[in-house]
Amino acid sequence: MTQNPFLTPYTTPHQTAPFDKIKQEDYLPALKEGLAEGRKDVEIIVNNPAKPTFDNTIVALERSGDLLGKVTSVLFNLNSAETSPELQKIVKTASPLLSEFSNDITLNEKLFARVKAVYDQRASLNLDPESAMLLEKNYKNFTRNGANLDAKGKERLRAIDKELAQLSLQFGENVLNETNEYALVVTDGKELTGLPDYVLEAAKATANQKGKEGYVFTLQAPSYGPFMQYANNRELRKKLYLAYNGRSFHGDKNDNSAIIQKIVNLRYERAKLLGYKTHADFVLEESMAGSKDKVQGFLDELVTYARPAAERQLAELTAYAKAHGFAEDKLQNWDNSYYAEKLKKEKYDLDDETLKPYFKLDNVLNGAFTIANKLYGITFTERTDIPVYNPEVKTFDVFDKDGKFLAVFYGDYFPRPGKRSGAWMNDVRGQKVENGENIRPHIVNVCNFTRPTDTKPSLLTFNEVTTLFHEFGHGLHGMLANSQYESLSGTSVPRDFVELPSQVMENWCYDPEALKLFAKHYQTGEVIPNELIEKIRASQNFLAGLANLRQLRLGLVDMYYHGQKPTGETITEVESRVDSVANLFPHVEGIAISPAFSHIFAGGYSAGYYSYKWSEVLDADAFEFFREKGGLDNKAAADSFRKNVLEKGGSEKPMELYKKFRGREPSPKAMLRRSGLIL
Repeated sequence: MTQNPFLTPYTTPHQTAPFDKIKQEDYLPALKEGLAEGRKDVEIIVNNPAKPTFDNTIVALERSGDLLGKVTSVLFNLNSAETSPELQKIVKTASPLLSEFSNDITLNEKLFARVKAVYDQRASLNLDPESAMLLEKNYKNFTRNGANLDAKGKERLRAIDKELAQLSLQFGENVLNETNEYALVVTDGKELTGLPDYVLEAAKATANQKGKEGYVFTLQAPSYGPFMQYANNRELRKKLYLAYNGRSFHGDKNDNSAIIQKIVNLRYERAKLLGYKTHADFVLEESMAGSKDKVQGFLDELVTYARPAAERQLAELTAYAKAHGFAEDKLQNWDNSYYAEKLKKEKYDLDDETLKPYFKLDNVLNGAFTIANKLYGITFTERTDIPVYNPEVKTFDVFDKDGKFLAVFYGDYFPRPGKRSGAWMNDVRGQKVENGENIRPHIVNVCNFTRPTDTKPSLLTFNEVTTLFHEFGHGLHGMLANSQYESLSGTSVPRDFVELPSQVMENWCYDPEALKLFAKHYQTGEVIPNELIEKIRASQNFLAGLANLRQLRLGLVDMYYHGQKPTGETITEVESRVDSVANLFPHVEGIAISPAFSHIFAGGYSAGYYSYKWSEVLDADAFEFFREKGGLDNKAAADSFRKNVLEKGGSEKPMELYKKFRGREPSPKAMLRRSGLIL
């Protein structure tokens, strides 16, 4: 009988997950063994006859459940990046078991009594800042998850958490199904005028894969985005737009409308049960922003800057469209990207067609590595002997400037049917210090970029370039982590702080010195000319008002669902309320953003989507510090950012970490200046 690979020490390089050995049937037995071990770990803590101390209670709890973490990190990574119907069934079975286990810990009265005993004597313990943070986080984890409830309340909390876990999984599966099941098949090439050759070549390849004649366009970003930008055929643009924005909103097996109502109601009930006014009050108590009112005020204030700019820009775009044959009174959403691309070409003589040859995926990835080397001294060496979950995944050893091993980095860059859309970072193993050893992390970046074709390598749009840098910034937060405790390490920070490292990295995509390190023509090797760099920089704020308003709209939808008692309004009614403030395009029946809004209904961003804009304030202010003193050569800024942000994780309060890095609190003026919303 084959040994379950989870149940023995890994013998792979750096003890990486043996993806080549793990089988579907290994997950549940290993998970159940991990749950049993985790429960034993907790029992040892609870039954310890010694009086509660920081080490025998808080640290012991932190160190518990190693096997469980080992299994779930692989399982949930693959459920996002390489899922299947069989794996989805396993996750559906596992999810309520994990929810129950989590409740068993936070609702364990004897365990909480020990945690509280340590917390009550915190002033006399002389803990270092990170240990003090671990104690505070542990105590709050109990109180914020029902430790003070009576028996009836605890029973109800368990039921809510179990149902929420299942609903979120179902939501994500429905969106993935909708994305995978749709195909726009076009057999007559004359209907596809305007589309660049690389788009047609990719669509032809997709058709061949699916056994179809002609061309196939999908709802995956590398297919959908260029079609909306370039296709002259307005009816086909409309058809694809409605399909993308109607995902999980058709009243069928993949419809998420009822799931949204259930999730919103259950989150509200849970918050009330725990003594909070709303789900947003519960979530934001532990955020950098600190309160629902602060977040709502932040979003509302940004709308006052973004909306007037967006109105001016939409008027300019509409006038341009009418001057070029658009016959209707108002542009529709399926006209936006199309005319924006043409206007950008006219204003700046710049489009993705011009830029893509300079952004070969391998070069861009090596550029991110080179910039990380210049800033932080780290190096990346590709390996081919580390097991991967798909042959397309690349693996790298990461070394510090002194040659010490830092991390394993996995890069997974192309869309597949088993991969959800979007881009994200995860870890397969977190960083921590245990028994004197600094256990280094295994970090994953997952994206959905333009695939290579028979005639061209993978050439990225500029938006894909910034996405790669964004996720790589999250990756650096994980790779450079240097905490004592895994639960405070790397990206284990409040939502409105986690986007700072990722968004700081995006800024280098507009920096001339940085661009010249990696933007080289894939055929000639020519470095991107200064003229093109200036055009990229000049166009940085092109339609920035509209882009800002779109992000604010998403944040406001999130807060409307989670910042008040559920209203019982339909999805259309909720979105109409927000659209009256933050959307300039005409309402279209049959579409909505909520049913595919995975960030807040299948991810961890509920009452937290505002954090992208909040982090823009931080990253714009932070990057001004880099630029003030030499850009890539600003060692003071790089060293301070690494020491006080990237290495520290959640070991201290985020505002304190930011002030240590920057010397002061962030100013929103930098973000408004960068976006062109103020002078």
